[in-house]
Amino acid sequence: VQLQASGGGLVQAGGSLRLSCAASGISARRYTMSWFRQAPGKEREFVSASHWSGGSTTYTDSVKGRFTTSRENAKNTLYLQMNSLKPEDTAVYYCAAAAGAIVSTMHNPEIYTHWGQGTLVTVSS
Repeated sequence: VQLQASGGGLVQAGGSLRLSCAASGISARRYTMSWFRQAPGKEREFVSASHWSGGSTTYTDSVKGRFTTSRENAKNTLYLQMNSLKPEDTAVYYCAAAAGAIVSTMHNPEIYTHWGQGTLVTVSS
């Protein structure tokens, strides 16, 4: 199983980026998939998740209204569209996958069994 995150880079505040997470070795339609991020000197934090059923997507409060998670199961790919980026969004962004999972646990990193290598997003002020 491999999760390959891509799309990070350097962008000015107010700009946009689109991250992708390509999964191989699993059928994404059976997995809850999520994004986490880790800023320098901080703990990894939940960003957003897409439930395997396609019926629920959740976001941490700080990105609501700015970030959108979507998935394309036919391509085994998860996306994170990030708009109105702020310097505090600077972090390494990781994608993760968990078989099944219930909606109330999607924010918990402990439920995820597969992690990507991360892609760096840097937002300049």
